[in-house]
Amino acid sequence: MNSYQNRPARPVIAIQSFRAGVFDLDGVVTRTARIHEAAWKQLFDEVLLRAAPAQNPFDHEDYRRYVDGKPRLDGIRSFLASRNIVLPEGGPDDPPERETVHGLAKRKNHAFRERLRRDSVEVFDSTIDFIRRLRAAGLKTALVSSSKNAAAVLQSAGLEALFDARVDGVEAERLGLPGKPCPDIFLEACTALGVQPAQAIAVEDALSGVQAARAAGCGRIIGIARSGQAEELCRHGADIVVRDLDELDLNTHEALPDALEHFDAIAQMLAGQRPAVFLDYDGTLTPIVDRPDRALLSDAMRTAVRDLAARCPVAIVSGRDRADVERLVGIEELIYAGSHGFDIAGPDGLQLQHEEAVEFMPALDRAETLLRERLAGIDGALIERKRYAIAAHYRLVAPDQTPAIEAAVDAALAQEERQLRKTGGKMIFELRPRLPWHKGRAVCWLLEVLKLDRPDVLPIYIGDDETDEDAFTALNERGGLGLLVAAGPQASAAHYRLRDPDAVGTFLRRLLETTSP
Repeated sequence: MNSYQNRPARPVIAIQSFRAGVFDLDGVVTRTARIHEAAWKQLFDEVLLRAAPAQNPFDHEDYRRYVDGKPRLDGIRSFLASRNIVLPEGGPDDPPERETVHGLAKRKNHAFRERLRRDSVEVFDSTIDFIRRLRAAGLKTALVSSSKNAAAVLQSAGLEALFDARVDGVEAERLGLPGKPCPDIFLEACTALGVQPAQAIAVEDALSGVQAARAAGCGRIIGIARSGQAEELCRHGADIVVRDLDELDLNTHEALPDALEHFDAIAQMLAGQRPAVFLDYDGTLTPIVDRPDRALLSDAMRTAVRDLAARCPVAIVSGRDRADVERLVGIEELIYAGSHGFDIAGPDGLQLQHEEAVEFMPALDRAETLLRERLAGIDGALIERKRYAIAAHYRLVAPDQTPAIEAAVDAALAQEERQLRKTGGKMIFELRPRLPWHKGRAVCWLLEVLKLDRPDVLPIYIGDDETDEDAFTALNERGGLGLLVAAGPQASAAHYRLRDPDAVGTFLRRLLETTSP
């Protein structure tokens, strides 16, 4: 992560783009992580004293790496394996004093409960405030925890009413759900709240928890790095990493400042730096039209983009197939990222084909067949098959038929729920591979590959749609600048607003004037 001087540094979340928040307990909501860590240390130091006295005692790094966020039995197995200690597995009826994995699990639980009775539960006030703000905005909230003591902890802290659902170690065992880093408890929490994972914000502090939220397909993943593991949280799938939730800004429908009216401030950010510009296509470079094939680039916009590309890196990042948007723009010098970044190509042999996405093609094929069958009788319904996505357009559909479009998309999703995820946009529903990849990750990949992730480069992303929020969020983390194309106030993680594509053209020409050859 980088935070450069004079750049907007505070990450922004457009909470109106989501319907739920899913929170880990220990280290996120409560400070019970220190109680857990002390109980684990008590247990494992006793084990080491008997089984491997020459080895170092259990420490914080062991806690973070082997047990934090995991179900109790998995944590015991992980740590023992790390020290080459072999103990019998035993069974659920083993007493705490028995030297088996199950016996140790009961012993740890007894130690934790004893400490919980002795010590009061502390909470993170910033997290409680964050949750209340989400709930005040109409979002539902759930707790996910590997702990079988989650209910007791919540009761002790007086937080039971803060969550609409709870999936903890007891519930996971009852349902036979594997623990983190498997996605199942996040998926179960979203089901309990009645939302799709893509509609949920996940908040985690453990690496295994971030992995689980990413595998579940949560729409935004916030990692809390209280113990200095920011880079690892990013590598494991966090979209935003903060030390505390009070570092986040929540945007509902506040009006963003106009980028043209505040261009002098943007020019000041560019002092001594060069821009790297990333542009959406539909709704950004061209107006939104009834049919995708009618979104044609004007000569004036093409000239502005071409001239800017002669002075700084410019990439088109679109939900369209790469070949399609490359044909419509028609400028060879640009970098093109199609299918929301799953397919990238550019000058000098630059190329990325997301290898894992190919495995999802059969699921997309099946979903496309079902959608075409279900929507064949609805006037105006348009199915656009892309290489790595399927879009169901309903701009030309009678308003009373819109629920039927979404019901058909949901039916196709239910058939392929482990393979695909549903996203939205301007008058479309879209099915995409359930992979941790989107426009934001594509932009980050380009910054790194092109060696643009450095203090003398200011990344700028301009987009208008829900899928562009991933890129705005990614650039928040890297000290970049997000510009939302919108006629009026709209929830967004961007920093500025441009009212329409004409304003985008004006902005690009003014940017060209400030950028030296």
